[in-house]
Amino acid sequence: MNTALLPKAWRYRIFTVTWLSYAGFYLCRKNFSVIMPLLTNEFGFTKTDLAWILTGYSLIYMLGQFANGLLSDRFGPRLIVGVGVLISVISNVLLGFGTSLFLFMALMWSNGYGQSTGWSGLVKNMATWFEHKERGVVMAWWCTCYVVGGFAATVFATYWVTNDTFFVNLGWRRGFWAPALLLTVIAGIYILCTRNRPSDIGLPDLPEDGPHEVSPSSEGVNGKVSVLREVLSDSALWVTGAMYFFTKMTRYAFLFWLPLYMTEALSYTESAAGYTSSVYELVGFLGVLVAGYASDKLFQARRFPVSSLMLFGLALILFLHPTLSELGFAANAISIGIIGIMTYGPDALMSGAAAMDIGNQRGAATAAGLINCMGSCGQLISPLLVAYVAEQFGWNSMFYLFVVFALLSGVLLATKWNYGRRPPVAA
Repeated sequence: MNTALLPKAWRYRIFTVTWLSYAGFYLCRKNFSVIMPLLTNEFGFTKTDLAWILTGYSLIYMLGQFANGLLSDRFGPRLIVGVGVLISVISNVLLGFGTSLFLFMALMWSNGYGQSTGWSGLVKNMATWFEHKERGVVMAWWCTCYVVGGFAATVFATYWVTNDTFFVNLGWRRGFWAPALLLTVIAGIYILCTRNRPSDIGLPDLPEDGPHEVSPSSEGVNGKVSVLREVLSDSALWVTGAMYFFTKMTRYAFLFWLPLYMTEALSYTESAAGYTSSVYELVGFLGVLVAGYASDKLFQARRFPVSSLMLFGLALILFLHPTLSELGFAANAISIGIIGIMTYGPDALMSGAAAMDIGNQRGAATAAGLINCMGSCGQLISPLLVAYVAEQFGWNSMFYLFVVFALLSGVLLATKWNYGRRPPVAA
């Protein structure tokens, strides 16, 4: 059986609902970066204070990625993701009542666990409805969820914390409560409308068809152990995880720190910094599509060569950015946009389609969770690293440091250039 035999309405439905759900997670994730300058003004939080909040968030997110990947493979993503999104909503509602550093830390850490259910579970959802040969393109479009989601969440939060029309007396608290309300609606849509796999609606499930085969006997508890063992034994998992360590460290540095970088280093207003930083996600959308189409159409569903080349391009633009940013607003925005393209392309391709390929259907959430767990180790280090480098050496040094990380990541992926290559079909 192939996906052509599945009802198109259900494939579109799964794609749309899971896309919306992961984009929705960013409403209660990216809002904190927009609110950070306001918390600094009201409570006197230092960069180090903010870094500890983000570090704790990242630690819980990292551990949750691994645990929830296994849980989504075991119990199905509908349950695990549904619970996680509700935890994130409740955490953000309570964050609006925050008055102390300790309270912000505790609630952001709780939010981190809820957020950690999203990626591995929703990748699992997609893996069971789409074949290996189409995942590069399909997941390219699907992975725009976190690019568009990050952009929309940034703009949404910026509007709510800066507008002088609605609930002005609530101030920065609007940046937590408005996103939480919208995410509640999205959570309801996900829980009601998604299904874990075709057999949940009485249709045959798709066969395993990734670069390597998972044993058909991999069912039940022993089977899950077998799948985990096979996933862990694939060296591509560890190469991808190591690359994702550096790439996610870089991406989260930009996600969380761009507004503060622009207000301090470039003297932007809070509003201008919030909106300009959203260019990173907005233009990064193009990188996801370029990577996905190049993977399926030019490299025969191979993910590693495309991502390696884009990471070398990322190193170049990061090296040039400190100079470009001095040329004015337009040059800075263009540079940030290109950085977004070169970051999001390999980020999406390797954490999405490549994770599916490595784990196949039964282990897709486990592979995605493990790769994201390793990536989240970089995310964990990122806040303190950025705070230290920016305070000790200046903001430009951050860009030069990430040049080294991009080069290392590109070299790592180049070692698996031909992973997934299939022999030509005999005439």
